This record gives sequence, C-alpha cells and structure tokens, in this order.
Amino acid sequence: MGDYYVPAKYLLNKIVAADILVAPLITAKTIELGSKYSPDFVCTPFKYTLGTMIEALDEGANILIQFGGGCRYGYYSELQEQILKDLGYKFELLNLVTNGKANIKRIYKMIKRIDKKFNIFKGLYYLFITIKMVKYMDKIDDYIRKNIGFEINKGSFSNLKQEMLEKFTLVNNPFSLYILYKKYFNKFKKIKINKPKDCLKVGIIGELYTLMEPFSNYYLEKELAAYNIELKRFTNVTYLLLKFKKINKKALKKSKKYMKYQFSADASSNVYWTKYLCDKKYDGIIHIKSSFCTPEIGVMPILDKIANENNVPLIHFSFDANTSEVGIKTRLEAFYDMIEMRRK
Repeated sequence: MGDYYVPAKYLLNKIVAADILVAPLITAKTIELGSKYSPDFVCTPFKYTLGTMIEALDEGANILIQFGGGCRYGYYSELQEQILKDLGYKFELLNLVTNGKANIKRIYKMIKRIDKKFNIFKGLYYLFITIKMVKYMDKIDDYIRKNIGFEINKGSFSNLKQEMLEKFTLVNNPFSLYILYKKYFNKFKKIKINKPKDCLKVGIIGELYTLMEPFSNYYLEKELAAYNIELKRFTNVTYLLLKFKKINKKALKKSKKYMKYQFSADASSNVYWTKYLCDKKYDGIIHIKSSFCTPEIGVMPILDKIANENNVPLIHFSFDANTSEVGIKTRLEAFYDMIEMRRK
C-alpha cells in the first residue's frame, strides 16, 4: 500500500529472524491473477491483495501477514486463505486483526511462531521507531501534495523522497530518525517551486485502500498535480491509527443534518471531510472508491447533497480491474477545465 512497505519491512527485519520479502509492486498481471480467482462482485481490494499474495507465494514466501478490518475486509483473510490453499499453495497466514481489533497478546503469540527467540522489549522499541517513521513519512507526503504540482525541475520531490526512505531504513534509534526527518524536511522546503498564492485546490476523499495504493487509483494524484493543483488528502496510516475513531464520532455529531446513523469503514468520515472542504472553499472534491464498496456507495448521495448545497463541484471515481485509464484521464481533464473556468 504505497510506500508503507518500507517501515513494515524495517520493523520485521529488526524483530524477527526471517527473510522478509517485499511483495512485488502491483501491475496489470497482479490484477489479472486476483480477478481470475476472486468472486465476481467482491470489492476491488480483495482482488488486488489476492493477486499480490499469489505473486508473493510464487516468489517463495511461506508466511503471509495480513492486517486489516473495519468493513468486509475484516472477513477477507479466511476466504483468501481458502482460495490459495485450493490452488495448492502451502503457507501460513497470520491475520493480526480479529473482529476489527488488534489483540496484542494474540499478535505476540503469532510472532513467537515465526521466531521463538522474539524479544518483546526489542519488538516494542522498534515498533515505537516504526510508528515515528510512518508519522514523519505522512507529514512529508502532506507537504509534497501541496507543492509537487508546482516544482520547477520535474521529479525533484519524488527523487528526494526515495533518497529519504532509503536513509530511514538505516536508523537504529528515535533520535537519529528525528534528525534525518528534520534534515530532509528542510531539503524539501528548498526545492524550487513556482506556486501562485491563489492556486486551485482540490480535496481527495474516499475508501482507504483505493486512496493510499497509487496503482489502484491509476496514479490519480500524480495526474492531478500535473494540472498545477494543490492537493489535500486526509487518509494515511497516521490518521487511521490516531485520528480515525475521533473523527468518526465527530462526523456523526456534526453531520446530524445528513446522517442519523454511522456508516461503516470510511464513509461517515467522508461526510465530515466533504463539509470541511466546502467550508474551506476548496475548488473541487474528488471522491474515489473501489467498485462494489458498499459503505461508499451508500454515502454518495449525501456527499452530492453537501456539495450541491455549498456549490462545490464533486466528482466520483470507481476503480476495478476493468476501469479504463483513458476514461479516468478524460474525466479528470474535464473536471480540471470546469473548476478552472469557475475560478475565472
């Protein structure tokens, strides 16, 4: 899911004596494999992650770790495990979340099965560093989204970010990680940009997997940045770990006009963020989701109502294995033309 494999690999390399394989980047082949062995009407992340699992097993993995919940995704591991075993793969699947919650005692027992010499204090120490790493990555990403569309030398932000991530994996204590973070944040701020004060601003909301895995949304953020747009995206791992529950409660309290009960997964918070973006006078809002994502389908009329009441353009994008990349680009171009003309 995006660049989060970097801290995940860092943590596992530090705490268990095992070869940690990074799953191959998602490609058209991954989607083809996942779709071939998935139920037709299951939501797209199921297909993408199943395809990734197959490719990882083909590369020699014999233990798969899954971490997820909150909607139907919380039930996926058992079904994916059965499909893979029916295909003849021999492996062990460790699902770190049950009933939407991560049980520390259960996770400890699972890690002990991988490495009997696992030291819990060492594990907690490196978990702390990893959480900090994720937090710093997310802060840098927020800054990049605001400015990458205006960089003078194309590729400056992405190249520096890649260099930063490589350096992050070499740290052994929180202090050296913090020093690196500050050093690279200053470097990012020194990248030359040509950004007008009244630039177009677009907020991106939606279902977390499709938002955070760039291949699953056909690199939509990159496409938008090419139009010299400042982007705002709320969903990242820091948000999911530390802010999501609070925002969900806030959403129900502050959005009684639009919803009486909470939607599951990200849907309730998307109602809240749509109103927030309208209040902040953003030029447009993009709502993206995977096909067959029930909570997001249910919330779409509410998002449209809020956007219409505040006269802010909102466009919906659904992604699955058959989505046309050309079609996405055409709609994005039309959306940009429209918000630019409104501004003028």
